[in-house]
Amino acid sequence: MSSPSPSLPAEAPDHWLWVQPARQRLLEMWGGAATLEWPVSTARAGLGEELGSGKTPRGWHYVRARVGDGLPADAVLRGRRWRGERWQPGAVLIDPILARLLWLCGLEPGRNRGGQVDTFRRYIYLHGTADVEHLGQPVSAGCIRLDPAAIIDLFSRSPAGLPVLIADTFASYPRPNRRT
Repeated sequence: MSSPSPSLPAEAPDHWLWVQPARQRLLEMWGGAATLEWPVSTARAGLGEELGSGKTPRGWHYVRARVGDGLPADAVLRGRRWRGERWQPGAVLIDPILARLLWLCGLEPGRNRGGQVDTFRRYIYLHGTADVEHLGQPVSAGCIRLDPAAIIDLFSRSPAGLPVLIADTFASYPRPNRRT
């Protein structure tokens, strides 16, 4: 796998996730090296932080909550709960959340945390989708969608507190010192 950036600064976290919207890819990073990569779908409305915008928020976040451990790949989550419903092709569900979700919280007050730009209160997740044929294209309502098998794989290695950067370049968003 080629490096996503020839030289990341020393302040790159030890283990982190990097969503690159222009490439529609999510990379699992260890320091400055990408170890795994998956296609994703970010928002059809583009990038932005405003409440109700339908956009994917930029900047540094962390995994605040993990939902779905042990559920089947076709489990449909509604309101972050599984009520036994399973996805079936042809079902009339708009943008179902499947398998697992990693709920993000912003780390940058005024940019993606607090007020009208709060990622957590916007319910922005990394989650499984039934719409796998559109992965690699920006078609979501704001979340970052992955293949259900990919989110199950990623979920197993993504503890609560794991940093997540949503940006095309690392230099655009220097790492905040710590969660506040």
